[in-house]
Amino acid sequence: MVASIVLFVAPPAWFPTPISALASSFDSQFHRTLWLTAVGFLGIQILLIYVVLRYRNRGQAPATFAGNQRLEILWTSLAALLYFSLALMGMPVFTVPHLGPEPPGAEIIEVNAHQFAWNFRYPGPDGKFGRTRLDLISDAGGNPLGIDPADPAGKDDIVVSTLRVPEGRDVVLTLKSRDVIHDFFVRELRVKQDVVPGMDIPYRFRADRTGAFEIACAELCGLGHSQMRAVMLVLPAADYERWKNTQTPQ
Repeated sequence: MVASIVLFVAPPAWFPTPISALASSFDSQFHRTLWLTAVGFLGIQILLIYVVLRYRNRGQAPATFAGNQRLEILWTSLAALLYFSLALMGMPVFTVPHLGPEPPGAEIIEVNAHQFAWNFRYPGPDGKFGRTRLDLISDAGGNPLGIDPADPAGKDDIVVSTLRVPEGRDVVLTLKSRDVIHDFFVRELRVKQDVVPGMDIPYRFRADRTGAFEIACAELCGLGHSQMRAVMLVLPAADYERWKNTQTPQ
């Protein structure tokens, strides 16, 4: 119990500095939950110490108790109300990135995972992604996503191994896997999202600070799992547009 109290008196750095408003909301919910559970934990420990001291063996007849149904219902209801309230308060943190319409003017980027690498696809000037085919996938041939050269919409697609996003603009990632379950994990965004084969999973955010941030796979996906890393670069909007304009299509 003493060690637990020390963690609150001199707390460690639980997380790195957040880079989005959503990540800050996640931190607020985390600390809210931590403090409420800490109060409950401390109260139970105090009650336990009291019971041990009050009813310790003093050579007397053992104390007996009868159940109190009203008291049981009361504290069960209070605990349920507390924890359901916490869950409802945390719902926006976990649903906003995935549900609802795409923000107007958002940057749409595909995140493609496979053993053991990340690839990121951007639509070209036409704003459309080209068609892909499984039989065209070739890592050695420079076509890791299997973009169909017969589809005009794919001729200007940009495929890179580093994720670049603009600062201060809405970004919608579409997470895909071509083989097994992976996990898109960026600590500073507070995102840890499974990437499931056969599913297109959206994740929405707006980065408010420039810099380089690690992307890791947080789901054991095979022997090369520990090497499945990439970088997310948050660039000033002008630098981001300049970068896109200088890229050679896939």
